[in-house]
Amino acid sequence: MTSVEVQTDKPDDDKSAPSGYAAARLRLLQGETRPGPPRRAALAGLTDDWLAALFDAGAGALTGVSLVAVGGYGRGELSPRSDLDLLLLHDGNADPGAVASLADRVWYPVWDLGLALDHSVRTPAEARRTAGEDIKVQLGLLDARHLAGDPGLTAGLRTAVLADWRNQAPKRLPELRELCEERAERQGELQYLLEPDLKEARGGLRDATALRAVAASWLADAPREGLDDARRRLLDVRDALHLATGRATDRLALQEQDQVAAGLGLLDADTLLRQVYEAARTVSYASDVTWREVGRVLTSRSVRPRLRAMLGGGTKPVTERSPLAEGVVEQDGEAVLARAARPERDPVLPLRAAAAAAQAGLPLSLHAVRRMAAAARPLPTPWPAEAREQLVTLLGAGRPTVEVWEALEAEGLITRLLPDWERVRCRPQRNAVHTWTVDRHLVETAVRAADLTRRVGRPDLLLVAALLHDIGKGWPGDHSVAGETIARDVAARIGFDRTDVTVVATLVRHHLLLIETATRRDLEDPATVRAVADAVGSVGTLELLHALTEADALATGPAAWSSWRGSLVSDLVRRVAAVLSGEATGAGEGPAEAEPTAEQERLAVEAFRTGGPVLSLRAQTEAPAGEAAPADPEPLGVELLIAVPDQPGVLPAVAGVLALHRLTVRTAELRTLDLPAQVPGTALLLDWRVAAEYGSLPQAARLRTDLVRALDGSLDIAARLAERDAAYPRRRGTVPPPPRVTVASDASRHATVIEVRAQDAPGLLHRIGRALETADVRVRSAHVSTLGSNAVDAFYVTRADGAALPEADAASVARALEGALRE
Repeated sequence: MTSVEVQTDKPDDDKSAPSGYAAARLRLLQGETRPGPPRRAALAGLTDDWLAALFDAGAGALTGVSLVAVGGYGRGELSPRSDLDLLLLHDGNADPGAVASLADRVWYPVWDLGLALDHSVRTPAEARRTAGEDIKVQLGLLDARHLAGDPGLTAGLRTAVLADWRNQAPKRLPELRELCEERAERQGELQYLLEPDLKEARGGLRDATALRAVAASWLADAPREGLDDARRRLLDVRDALHLATGRATDRLALQEQDQVAAGLGLLDADTLLRQVYEAARTVSYASDVTWREVGRVLTSRSVRPRLRAMLGGGTKPVTERSPLAEGVVEQDGEAVLARAARPERDPVLPLRAAAAAAQAGLPLSLHAVRRMAAAARPLPTPWPAEAREQLVTLLGAGRPTVEVWEALEAEGLITRLLPDWERVRCRPQRNAVHTWTVDRHLVETAVRAADLTRRVGRPDLLLVAALLHDIGKGWPGDHSVAGETIARDVAARIGFDRTDVTVVATLVRHHLLLIETATRRDLEDPATVRAVADAVGSVGTLELLHALTEADALATGPAAWSSWRGSLVSDLVRRVAAVLSGEATGAGEGPAEAEPTAEQERLAVEAFRTGGPVLSLRAQTEAPAGEAAPADPEPLGVELLIAVPDQPGVLPAVAGVLALHRLTVRTAELRTLDLPAQVPGTALLLDWRVAAEYGSLPQAARLRTDLVRALDGSLDIAARLAERDAAYPRRRGTVPPPPRVTVASDASRHATVIEVRAQDAPGLLHRIGRALETADVRVRSAHVSTLGSNAVDAFYVTRADGAALPEADAASVARALEGALRE
């Protein structure tokens, strides 16, 4: 609590006394008034009375002055820690000293109570001039409200400011739109952020205020229904946030969300976020529609008079309508319904209109969407073929699909077409790797899949599976298992035959199979390949799953996909395809070693002959053999190839050296390589993808020097890392979950697979390698990946004689490794 909320021992009946106001304010915030709009209005009214009393006590016989609330306070929207935005208005005839004294009599009591105050003293002319120079001032004055003094003075200013705003709207509205876009670029979209700024982020309270300003201009007003409720919800959340934190903050931080949810009587933080996202989505959609209308009106004002003059000077506006599909035309840059369209007789029209709009890269008009939502009949079950085809067309339109989908969803058409969508709508994903909510991620995956349809024989199944692959996240349990059941039902409902329904369900059930196997399993092990082949079942399904895997990862976020991960998945797909095609059986007594590349063989031979490590460090801009080069190679990412004569301690030594040089390991592979017959021996080959934590990459020669010292014991990596950690400790806002180490008992017949999941940190892989060396096991291969701040690694280990570990020994190694990582 701040000083404003501390009760005094002696009640004070003076309305202007800070102690009386503070006590009344405290009672109000502690539950005297119902939360929400009633409390905000009561707090504003209480503050009005207090400030008016201060004004009256200080004004005396002074005339030609008034006290005006502006901005949020002018709208009567006082949250517990809101600023007070005040304007002391005077006609310019009063004595300046008297006006200054009155200002002091009002401002200082506010400051004494610790309340934030935004204040100014101006004449009406000065206020209008300042508003003309600063659009933020003008926006605040649009909500001016009289508090005390000369009401005529306040009314005159309000009238003049509003007239100025309407007269200058063609110039000022584009300026306001630019401010909104700049703020959105800085703050992001509220409906997708895990720690959103309720005021500044796109779809937040500032955007809601901007929509009020647009409406006041009389130039355009097209918000969707529900805007007032969305604004009220965001204000309610901000009230609860202020009370929970005791601070004037608009950022809904993770650590505050449970308390804020409890303050609002909600089940949990996810329920809170979902309501915030729904409100933000309402405001964002209303903003999109409104600004589009503003642009259309401004364009028509400037273009149509000239066009009419060119055509002979008619009085009626010229309206161009171009057909897009049956019942759908283009008009004024939007897809609208044709005059002859009858949504009440045409249940496919919503999908046809959406598909046509997306294919043309046009937004669906608000009027068209609302008319279809009100009149269109439900589709029969199963859907007619045209409906299914229009859905696939919509999903395959690429980036324009997003805006059209959001328009349908805003008016409830998506949940009417796909009832299971309701469970994933606005559902948050508490994972830093994910950029979007569940529903937007599904649409983004379809957008990404649209770029891959040329790689598959059944693009329709790919696009529908992309839309449904995470649909099970709205249900308890494994979302892939739940999603399979839902996807099977949805695919049948929209008209796919039994065979296609099975394929879609298989894709949803196994949409994580390829990426998890490629990054966590030894692809040289036939058991790995056979397990994937058995799950997928056919080459056609495999190619769909390959494309879905890539689309899903690309739609997740920048940390989920890279050319390196793509090459691992492609390698797995090639091996599985060979098994499914009968080119390989996947059986055998041991892993079939892949042929080394010329570069790998050269490094291995040189390492064996020199008796020391050999390195190759190069930018990863080349694609794997047989694949197209990536259009945007990852910045600062390099491929690090290291060949070392087979010996103990290689993994912790290499990982430690990289950590000392502040290199982040994105992915890593370790394998044993048999040398050519003319150079008898065995080498360890490490093929890693690394990036500089900051600064430039070290030279390969320097890395090699330190690696030689690490292998011969002259470089104490553990001590060096400990010294650096002590000098520059890593600061964490929250405690990460503890590491988890498990044994994948059925993952391989030839080795024991140890899986590690832990918070990524400098030296983590070095610590893992040391723990495995201490356990006296041999690392036959390693498969390391980093997703955001989480490390997900798999190590294939054996005894010294090359055999898999007994079950008890494997469990002991896992426990020891987990204990070492918890220290």
